Amino acid sequence: MRLALMIFLALPLPASAFTARNGMTVEQAGPTEIAVAFASGRADTDYWCAAGDFAQRALNQPVGTRLWRASPKPRGSGSGILFTLDETKQATGAGLSQFGAGPRDGAISVGQAVAGHCRVVVPLWDD
Repeated sequence: MRLALMIFLALPLPASAFTARNGMTVEQAGPTEIAVAFASGRADTDYWCAAGDFAQRALNQPVGTRLWRASPKPRGSGSGILFTLDETKQATGAGLSQFGAGPRDGAISVGQAVAGHCRVVVPLWDD
């Protein structure tokens, strides 16, 4: 399964893919799976932002919906990250570090992924 996942995440996504607010390309990869395509120079938190944005805007999930990483760490060079809304499909030990109150299940809410990890990109000039 790991090899199939790596091959899937390395393939280019079709033109019908969703563009997240941070410019990353996202596609639904199954009933509860969200595939965020590789983007050079992006931090893992950018992938969480893109997955949360897709879950919220494309899948109409409420902000309290939990989001887990389904791809094992570490992410391979040139590979995207697969996320899931199903706790049983999470990759062990692949969640974000969590501080404060709340469940310690390796997930963050869709609202937290968007509010906490989506950076506002300000263009340096306008064409």
